[in-house]
Amino acid sequence: MSTPIISGLHHITLCANGAQEDVDFITQVLGLRLIKQTVLFDGRYAHYHLYYANANAEVGSVLTTFPYRRVPGRPGSGQISATAYAVSKGTMPFWKEHLNRHEIENSGIQERFGQQFIRFTHPSGLLLEVIEDPNDTRAGWTTDEISPDVSARGFHGPVLSVREVEEEERFFIEALGFRKTGVDGPYHRFEVGNGGAARTLVLLHEPDRRAGSWGFGAGTGHHLALDIGTDDALAEQKNLYEELGYTDCSEIKDRNYFHSIYVRSPGGILTECAATVPEGFAKDEPFDQLGMALLLPPWFEDRRQEIIAMLEPIVVPEANRPAGVPSGAASSSPQAPSASAASSGVTPSRRTSATFIGGDGPSR
Repeated sequence: MSTPIISGLHHITLCANGAQEDVDFITQVLGLRLIKQTVLFDGRYAHYHLYYANANAEVGSVLTTFPYRRVPGRPGSGQISATAYAVSKGTMPFWKEHLNRHEIENSGIQERFGQQFIRFTHPSGLLLEVIEDPNDTRAGWTTDEISPDVSARGFHGPVLSVREVEEEERFFIEALGFRKTGVDGPYHRFEVGNGGAARTLVLLHEPDRRAGSWGFGAGTGHHLALDIGTDDALAEQKNLYEELGYTDCSEIKDRNYFHSIYVRSPGGILTECAATVPEGFAKDEPFDQLGMALLLPPWFEDRRQEIIAMLEPIVVPEANRPAGVPSGAASSSPQAPSASAASSGVTPSRRTSATFIGGDGPSR
């Protein structure tokens, strides 16, 4: 049997509601950097796909959202219940005051596995957390209100709601290479590598909670993605899934900035493995201009005006812009297939054409 080669978290994807309220909340309240404005690559409706990250746009810090007002989601088991960001030890008083000042619903200071955290609510109902981790040395993005010493440094890890623990535990261990490192009441912790920030998943056992919706829907977690390194590793992981009986794994898909496979885990949580292309998130815009303009994959570029007309206009807050970079400074151009795909012999699939029938308005 193959050995899983997961190194930690890659990104987490949630479905928000309105695009501008999402940008404002994530950049101003959570204090992340908007690093990419693009669109959902699948389906017939034009929807934003927004990426946020820490100061260095590191894998393991990238929160992506689909503002999806067309359909409300149903939160429940089989979903990401909360997404936790690591902050420095001793910063809970700052975060409590910061959230209260912005009138954000929050839990106050709590504790899980000996770590203090605060859970708070996104305008669309999504749950986020800041959790203390003294060993995380990544650089957080800063704003006028959030200084480097208290900033969100990147993921600690998601909290995943499941009705049954055993099969999901087996999936994490056998299929993904995690190890179980603790139980705290209904919480079951799993870590990979050295553990800690960006290498931790937490199962929340909720046997009586009804199942959440699986499709796109405002106010729900969509999927978590794990960093697997290369396209060759993606192919190996796909084979491992089949060896273990997880036969619904997708083909390898080209997501422009990374290549991915997706599988529905036994507890219902959609789990992605992702391999970043060599150019990473700076593939189509300079690093100091990340997030400044709408960028489309090469295969949608000829539909730019049609797509823009279907999207809610958004404004990037001034505090999120690097000094001296004007809004809309970046431009995009078609790219050749990445070196990652060319060198591995793997040919990721991509949707090369689309007929859009609408934008992100509520369904009627």
